Amino acid sequence: MSDSLIDSVETKLKLVPELRFPEFEKDGEWELKLFSKFIKLDRGSSPRPIQEYLTQDESGVNWIKIGDTKNAINSTIYQVEERITSKGAQKSRRVEKGELILANSMSFGKTYELAIEGCIYDGWFVLRKYEKHFIKQFLLQMLNSNYMQNQYKRLSAGGIVQNISSDIVYNSQLFHTSISEQQKIASCLSSLDELITANREKLEALQAHKKGLMQNLFPQEGQTVPNYRFSEFENDGEWEEVELGKIAKFSKGKGISKSDISLNGALPCIRYGELYTHYRETILEIKSSTNLDPKDLVLSEANDVIIPSSGETPIDIATASCVLKSGVALGGDLNIIKSELNGIFLSYYLNNVKKQEIAQMAQGISVVHLYSNQLKALKINIPSDGEQLKITKCLSDLDELITIQVEKIEQLQNHKKGLMQGLFPKIED
Repeated sequence: MSDSLIDSVETKLKLVPELRFPEFEKDGEWELKLFSKFIKLDRGSSPRPIQEYLTQDESGVNWIKIGDTKNAINSTIYQVEERITSKGAQKSRRVEKGELILANSMSFGKTYELAIEGCIYDGWFVLRKYEKHFIKQFLLQMLNSNYMQNQYKRLSAGGIVQNISSDIVYNSQLFHTSISEQQKIASCLSSLDELITANREKLEALQAHKKGLMQNLFPQEGQTVPNYRFSEFENDGEWEEVELGKIAKFSKGKGISKSDISLNGALPCIRYGELYTHYRETILEIKSSTNLDPKDLVLSEANDVIIPSSGETPIDIATASCVLKSGVALGGDLNIIKSELNGIFLSYYLNNVKKQEIAQMAQGISVVHLYSNQLKALKINIPSDGEQLKITKCLSDLDELITIQVEKIEQLQNHKKGLMQGLFPKIED
């Protein structure tokens, strides 16, 4: 895009954010300039074949890949999964701690700050020579805004690509305002990021606590009593070993396709894929609904335990949930387990002690399957009803805290999203 066209755009747009700190209200409009005027891109490089330079040695150099972004926190990369040798590092683009890198493949267009030193491959651009014009944290927030991401898509051929070129990035347009206003915005958003990070750490601590509790409240492989037992059950002896098929009845759900889901459907329903993405060990609030005739479907009874009968991976398929409500339509590809056991207890037990064993039962390659006959042969250890209830309450109370924490993080993220929409000028795409 030419400078004259940029200038033309500037005259037509009111480049003033809706939310502005009082000391900048009289500062006038922001500017809109080409990326290439403010920032230089250095392309990453890779030694080839990379396999010859990868190393397990702790003295190796951090090798920063696109996949490492999955563990990034607030657009900051703190750790990597692989390292390369010093010889490999000499053939790669070295980046320093604190630098900004922009992904041009897979998670294309996202920018990250490095909290470590290392080397990057050719799926990255390094951002250089912007310091006279931008506060780093302001630039990082802006480059990851919807405004910038939408530009990359619009400038890309067809609008849907897996890679972006330096030309696409250089031809995007940047918001620019005074350094002092940038600093104020950056401090505001960074403080919110710190709060989000603190709450994520609390969530991780709760999840780790749950994992530890489950390992100690249930007898592990080869054990008949748990490592930890509530005082009132310490003298109750060993848990009873039984085959699941001897104490439970099995059935299957009945098909509910994606097209059968209705936003305001009259009948609550559960599809097997939701066990991977939405539900944990207990299901009380139902996500989906349908208008299909209940007579043609399989409806739940309170305390039913459901496990997918098909899925993409064996470990995904080994996922149990207890339905706490009757009258919920259970879709196809669901194994339904009915027993006198506490269903929530059974779900926690299967998801902890028996998860790997169930995963090993699954059959198939591209799609794996789990059959009721396999589950019937599963041997489990069960305590008294009272101990089942005590364990269930302990873990359910912890899950409630985890749910509250997840919701709090979502609220903070939504707050940040709304704040960014107000702190940057709005431009219609």
